[in-house]
Amino acid sequence: MLKKRYSDDRLIECGCDEAGRGCLAGPVVAAAVVLPPSYDNPLLNDSKQLTAHKRDLLRKEIEQVATAWAVVMLSNEDIDRLNILRASLHAMNLAVQQLTLKPDLLLIDGNRFYDECGMPYHCIVKGDATYMSIAAASILAKTHRDEYMTRLDAEYPLYGWSKNKGYPTKQHYEALQQYGPTPYHRHSFRLLPDPTLDFGE
Repeated sequence: MLKKRYSDDRLIECGCDEAGRGCLAGPVVAAAVVLPPSYDNPLLNDSKQLTAHKRDLLRKEIEQVATAWAVVMLSNEDIDRLNILRASLHAMNLAVQQLTLKPDLLLIDGNRFYDECGMPYHCIVKGDATYMSIAAASILAKTHRDEYMTRLDAEYPLYGWSKNKGYPTKQHYEALQQYGPTPYHRHSFRLLPDPTLDFGE
């Protein structure tokens, strides 16, 4: 059961998370979510622990019931320019800045953050499996990114993005070896597979 609140007082808490850090292609996507203090849903969890169907259902609910939410994408060009860590954290800050209200406290999934908003924050390892607001942010970031990568798959169908969403899979690596990178690939990443990788064959 996820926790509703980090603090016991009436601070406006905002959960922040990102999706797509480990991908070879596509954007990194960050979300910021402020949930009503009374909100409760036992199905809410870290997006990685949910099926795609459940994530889609929860996305609709979160976007309807959240006090405020925002999603920001930073492109593969931004990632190559900034590096993936800085791009991920910058995207979180941009998402917070796009909220229709100003939170009192940011709850950040993970162990690193740099603040561009001038707000108090706490970094929480596995926060998306601990606090509802971070779990909600993880779901929005994941579903918005997956939707975007599925659209890109129609443009570049040989890389399997509708299934792998840009992550390093056997099919993705084989397509890169045969056809080379697309304009959506992250050129600062290692795009050819490590020969020691075992794909289970």
